Amino acid sequence: MELKSLRLIAALLDYPSCDIWDYPNELIGIVKHCEELSIDQKKILVKFINKILALDLMDAQSNYVDLFDRGRSLSLLLFEHVHGESRDRGQAMIDLMSQYEEVGLHLSGGELPDYLPRYLEYVSQLRTEDAKEGLQNIAPILALITERLKQRDSYYFDLFEILMALSEENVDFDALYQQVSSEDEDYTPEALDAAWEEEQVRFLGEEGCNSALQQQHQRRFVNNVSPQYLNISDINGVQQ
Repeated sequence: MELKSLRLIAALLDYPSCDIWDYPNELIGIVKHCEELSIDQKKILVKFINKILALDLMDAQSNYVDLFDRGRSLSLLLFEHVHGESRDRGQAMIDLMSQYEEVGLHLSGGELPDYLPRYLEYVSQLRTEDAKEGLQNIAPILALITERLKQRDSYYFDLFEILMALSEENVDFDALYQQVSSEDEDYTPEALDAAWEEEQVRFLGEEGCNSALQQQHQRRFVNNVSPQYLNISDINGVQQ
């Protein structure tokens, strides 16, 4: 049985675009057919969809960039949380690309394979047990992001909580709470200024899907502050 919810969550975790905003009823319709979700989880997903689609697209894009693209503690690039910029990350990327090719998943130009929405799209095409294993492989990363989102009171927390539930991985959230509570904030203006020199941002005249915010989001592949690495002993499940 294909886990339809993973493909849906992948779309909702991607950079907000017209493709999502133009089809609200279709998104909610998909939720109804996610047999792997409980009734409460379905309600949470529908609530998330209604909440985010109630926002203006530009506001949703701005919120997304502020949350996921400022600092690496909430980065959606999985290997940033494990390898940072080390050489090991390159081989891990190659290995992951090979897995994508096996299921016929192709990336758009310039997109990195460890981008969480794309990884979830890949996992959604696997058999149920393999899909759960795929989630368990990244559970330490998901758990950290889940707790960080919770402490920042972000509505994206709901999506990660569902991912953790689907992974069926046991996590000590009390320990995670203590760890995250003691972390330095890497998304403040002061932290960002300390990490890189100020760069000039060119704001394009067009808005919507080709807005300056999208260009800002794409810079995630070029610059970011130093990652706050995983402080979980067992991360061997993540592709090395």
